[in-house]
Parts: sequence; C-alpha cells; structure tokens
Amino acid sequence: MRGTNRYEKARILGARALQVSYGAPVLIETDQTEPILVAAEEYDANVLPFTVRRGEE
Repeated sequence: MRGTNRYEKARILGARALQVSYGAPVLIETDQTEPILVAAEEYDANVLPFTVRRGEE
C-alpha cells in the first residue's frame, strides 16, 4: 500500500476502522482493541484489501 499520500491513507484507515467497528474480521494478530489502531497495524503490515484508483492516466 506504499505510494499513497496522506489523504489516501487517512481515507483507507477510516474506512477500515469503520469495518472493524462493525465486526469485520481482523486480518492480523494484534493486542489492540481500538478499531483505528487495528486498522493502522493492518496498514503497516500491508494486508488491507483496498485499491486506490486515481484519475485517468
């Protein structure tokens, strides 16, 4: 997930944290309980199933 800017990262983390808060399965082993921290660990582990689509190139 490298190559994303800070706005894309914030959007990805927010979307994933919302999913986790609604009960989505966590994709890594973690001791964290806060959804945003879980999402951040998943982002750092590069396991998130998100694709960033930018404008026509």
